[in-house]
Amino acid sequence: MMNWEIRRASAMDVEAVAQLRAVVLRADLERLGRYDEQRVRQRLRDAFDPAHTWVIEVGGELAGSVALREAEDARWLEHFYLAPHLQGRGVGSGVLRGLLEQCDRDGVPVRVNVLQGSPARRLYERHGFTLETEDPVDVFMIRSSGGPSGSERV
Repeated sequence: MMNWEIRRASAMDVEAVAQLRAVVLRADLERLGRYDEQRVRQRLRDAFDPAHTWVIEVGGELAGSVALREAEDARWLEHFYLAPHLQGRGVGSGVLRGLLEQCDRDGVPVRVNVLQGSPARRLYERHGFTLETEDPVDVFMIRSSGGPSGSERV
């Protein structure tokens, strides 16, 4: 597993995260016939809230982002992007594990949505997320507090 750090995002991070989102989601959005070079970035800008967002760094460089937004009945895991060359190296699992442990301590479920066919779905399933609903574009998943057995070992 690689060494990584996580820090609170600032308003100055928005453009770098928007660019990362465009890179990470491009293949899935193109496969679904929904890629728009401007819209993919603007949707991040419109939803970006530094108060609920963290930046993931590897070697002092921006490597990813993740947001955890409070909702009435759960927390929403959003904007979880990791640079393609770092995927599959344990960084995403480590970040996700830390966030889920926090939610478990607070006793709240976590929701996430992923694009149909995205390999990210396997990551969430390994961490105890299950299908809630889906449509032709999105898969909505939920994880009860505590996950399937109270804690994850990935």
